[in-house]
Amino acid sequence: MKALNASKSLFLAYMEKELPRESPQNLYEPVRYIMGLGGKRIRPLLALWACEAGGQPQEKALPVAMAVEAFHNFSLIHDDIMDEAPMRRGQASVHQKWNNNIGILSGDVLLVCAYQYLAAYEDTIFKQLTQTFSATARWVCEGQQLDMDFPQQSIVSLSNYLEMIEKKTAVLLGASLKMGAIAGGMSLSACESFFEYGKNIGIAFQLQDDFLDAFGDPKTFGKQLGGDIIENKKTFLYLYASTQLKGAEKESLEAHYRSQPKDALKKIEAVKALFEKADAIKAIKNEMETYLDRAFEALNTMNLADNHKQRFSELAHYLVQREI
Repeated sequence: MKALNASKSLFLAYMEKELPRESPQNLYEPVRYIMGLGGKRIRPLLALWACEAGGQPQEKALPVAMAVEAFHNFSLIHDDIMDEAPMRRGQASVHQKWNNNIGILSGDVLLVCAYQYLAAYEDTIFKQLTQTFSATARWVCEGQQLDMDFPQQSIVSLSNYLEMIEKKTAVLLGASLKMGAIAGGMSLSACESFFEYGKNIGIAFQLQDDFLDAFGDPKTFGKQLGGDIIENKKTFLYLYASTQLKGAEKESLEAHYRSQPKDALKKIEAVKALFEKADAIKAIKNEMETYLDRAFEALNTMNLADNHKQRFSELAHYLVQREI
């Protein structure tokens, strides 16, 4: 999408100017490192587009864009420490490159910086932005805790899982749009509709990620296929299959999710076969369509110019209907 590239260039130029360069070096160098590792920058771009849809130039939402990107990267630093993840976007994670203590503190200062970026707005808008931002930050923490709790729980329902991905991933997409719309002077109802659009796109996006992890094309997915299966993660595919399979097949699925074999490939292929047997592929695609429909319903409630409505419609398909 050409519009994505133009907005991304605008944001990256602003980010380069606004990233902290103070001392001590061991606090701020990791901040610049994680923020410079790349990624699609979808969250800040959503803020810019929502602001423009409200009739204001994208530049007005740049502090919001910085705030949501700073918060996103704060959460990545801390998630990597909790998961003991050695890599992030193909490079060493912050705690691996430095150490856990530096990672924790650098993440903390990114969160503080996020609030400082929002202080660029006048008091009324600042209050609306910080209320949305603080509520979202709390939801993301709740989602992370739910995700951490799942491996120890014998029973995790599909509704539990959907709540987790809504809070951990989807609400920040919704908040990015809502905050951009606030900066753009849009009505309260339009801001809330943008939040609903983004939240539902976020849930569909994560469900697609679950699907691609097992059944994607390794040339386009960008990560090891079957990673969730190797780690025994209770994703939608697993949870749905566990409710549909009976007898020996159900026992086989559960046994695979208790195992850590040296030959992971055989485990991956066996589990994928059980997913297919349970019709989990059809189920997850239907669920994605449900959340896409909800996103478009929210989009259609807004009185947007046709070019903006088309842009957000195309974006939804771009994010969710990736190569499989």
